[in-house]
Amino acid sequence: MAEHISGNMDQMEERLRQLCQGCDDIILRPMCLGAKSRIRCLVVYVEAATSNMMLEDSVIGKLLNHLWELDGPQILRTVEENGLGISDAKELETMEEAMAALLAGNAIFFLDGYTKALKIGSKGYPGMGVPKADSEKGLRGSKEAFTESVKMNTALVRKRLRTEKLKVEELFLGERSNTLLALVYMEELAYPGLVEEIRQRIAAIHTDGILDSGIVEQLTQDVWYSPFPQFQTTERPDRAAAAVLEGRILLLCDNSPVALLLPTTMNSLLQTGDDYYGHFEIASLLRCIRYLAVFLAFSMPGLYLAVTGFHPQVLPTNLVLSMAEARKGVPFPAMAEVLLMEISLELMREAGLRMPGPIGNMIGIVGGLIIGQAAVTANLISPIIVIVEALTALGSFSIPNEELSEAFRILKYGMIFLCGFLGLYGFAAGWLLLLVHLAGLKSFGIPYLMPFAAGERDGISGWNDGILRAPIRRMNRRPVYARREQRTKSRK
Repeated sequence: MAEHISGNMDQMEERLRQLCQGCDDIILRPMCLGAKSRIRCLVVYVEAATSNMMLEDSVIGKLLNHLWELDGPQILRTVEENGLGISDAKELETMEEAMAALLAGNAIFFLDGYTKALKIGSKGYPGMGVPKADSEKGLRGSKEAFTESVKMNTALVRKRLRTEKLKVEELFLGERSNTLLALVYMEELAYPGLVEEIRQRIAAIHTDGILDSGIVEQLTQDVWYSPFPQFQTTERPDRAAAAVLEGRILLLCDNSPVALLLPTTMNSLLQTGDDYYGHFEIASLLRCIRYLAVFLAFSMPGLYLAVTGFHPQVLPTNLVLSMAEARKGVPFPAMAEVLLMEISLELMREAGLRMPGPIGNMIGIVGGLIIGQAAVTANLISPIIVIVEALTALGSFSIPNEELSEAFRILKYGMIFLCGFLGLYGFAAGWLLLLVHLAGLKSFGIPYLMPFAAGERDGISGWNDGILRAPIRRMNRRPVYARREQRTKSRK
């Protein structure tokens, strides 16, 4: 049962000190206001999250300076009539609401005889300013990236979509962390059923703490055992704003600079913001290269094992003789050779991530060159396998979505074993299993292989924004994410 604010200052101060016992970073500042008849008040705030309340340029400082000059009855009347005129102020009726607002980084103002509390916004918890996009670098477009403050992130989206139709719903998640989430969507474009489903999935989560958007993603996805991402991640506000204009929903999590977009498809995961800022010919070429990168990342080592171990007749004779000559003296079978190189690459990748920035980049490049050359010189591996693994690594790095790249990195080992034991039959079986799994995946009701599967769903085709991108002037229809009556987005 909610605990209402009584308006009795003695009771409220005692209750607050009881709730905040042992919290030395929470400051309780009792004061008396009024020029003649004194009236008691209490200001509560987190020390590092609220600016000095006595400063004249702070919101709460201006309020207190004004109230000090009034008489007791005038103070109560002024707060009741003009309290919400304060910048970012909100009336709170229960102690639970007051504590939640306090721990979110606001100052809370209590006044004797006033049965509500005032939440007064302040500078909030320490955080970084707006940084540059790191993992989604682009040649054109905005260089801004999301921050770790959900309030600033919603402002970055609102900066690009200046319409009252853009809705921002705030939800709290985590029984102990009380983390703030924000659902951002365009009211006239997003399906109401989809928005309600997201609300229900979030409400069904009961956990101690939500420290990053990745935890929300794992707890709300449809098929939890699939390695493929069913949410699209982005750190760019312009990319998020473009997705909202398509009728998709943006999910922001406090303390996380990574936003979630839903629903999503594999085709969306292979697109970048630059695809829409440049000419369609270049964008189409780059998309074809990314699909080729998927093929290399998933099946290049397995295809090498299948061809060299079972079906060398498909290769030119000179190439077969050259590869046989290169493998002379190598003590390991081909599959062990491939697995040895794969594990070495994973170790170098992990070491590069964990080391400081400049040193990590050096380990990835120099380590690969030195270890590869030393292994070839020592006849531990053949030169051809270095080329195969280099193409595999380049394909993996060329996939723009990190989570999609990691999925193919995992499944690649299954392809290696299938091809190592069954040859090209295993290669065909691996691709068949992959396509069957992807065809069965859905992200909030949207087929994962759109527009290649169910391409005419709801009477709309997405082929103009698939592997090839049509000219912008011909992309006048929104994709399947948007409401059917709102599919037209531009007219001549």
